[in-house]
Amino acid sequence: VAQLKAVSQSVAAFQQEMLRLSQQLPEFDTVMEMYGVGPSLGPQLMAEIGDVSRFTHKSAITAFAGVDPGVNESGSYEQKSVPTSKRGSSDLRKTLFQVMDVLIKTHPQDDPVYQFLDKKRTQGKPYYVYMTAGANKFLRIYYGRVKEYLSSLPES
Repeated sequence: VAQLKAVSQSVAAFQQEMLRLSQQLPEFDTVMEMYGVGPSLGPQLMAEIGDVSRFTHKSAITAFAGVDPGVNESGSYEQKSVPTSKRGSSDLRKTLFQVMDVLIKTHPQDDPVYQFLDKKRTQGKPYYVYMTAGANKFLRIYYGRVKEYLSSLPES
């Protein structure tokens, strides 16, 4: 029991330190305003993604996370349903799935990512399909908001 308490205290200390460090980033408030992101998942998300300006477009960030649809084409053949690439950061995918889980459990009707997830669920899509599609949409929104905020900052 003492070891469990010590580990719990260590985890809490690490989370507090991650929160403190992430508060120094300029995009902190923008990220924390997004639904499903809290004091634990927000710093994780920012740490896993890093500097958003290194991605040239929204497809690059979804490819980095590995939540982009794969490609199976040859000549005139094009497969309609393709599994995700999973070529990116597995830790980022895990964090994104945790954000999607928060959205599913809290049902924020005004959140566009939840509306998208719910639409895919009512269409009868499998769990992994709608969770990955939701993560993809969340990342595209994240990229747009953070990139817009960072571009509005004065150059220093």
